[in-house]
Amino acid sequence: MTAQWNWETGERLLALNDPKEWDAAFDRGERGLGTAAIGLAFNCPLEEASPRIVRAMGLPDPAQRGFAFTAAGTAARLNRALTPELYAALRAEGPGRRSIAVNAIGDTLTFVPFRRLPTWLMCWRVVSTVRNKLDAWRLTFSYAVTDAWKAVRRR
Repeated sequence: MTAQWNWETGERLLALNDPKEWDAAFDRGERGLGTAAIGLAFNCPLEEASPRIVRAMGLPDPAQRGFAFTAAGTAARLNRALTPELYAALRAEGPGRRSIAVNAIGDTLTFVPFRRLPTWLMCWRVVSTVRNKLDAWRLTFSYAVTDAWKAVRRR
């Protein structure tokens, strides 16, 4: 089964469906573990993929860490839920706009029903919705002022 996955080039890692193979690759220190975590999110039950995704979120390579957060977002899309440890890992990274977890949190907010979110994520959804609405109003006001100024200058 190991011959299917090319850890050096990353070939076929998105098709990875064996959590034990991921564990063995982690122990060997292989590259592409974040990519393989996405494969687990696609091909394994959430309960089996979740601990591996969380481990991949702690990888030293920033690109592979980013793929691990993509795997969390993928898990949220496919399962319409996440495990408590995935929620905890997302919370640890923080939901801010500059966080590596921002897209995974966005996917979670989009695909997991509001009532099934943990309290901290419900609060973040309300805060981000209000912030987005205020930004939209600010931009609308700014465009209106700019258009009015242009009209006054033309006269």
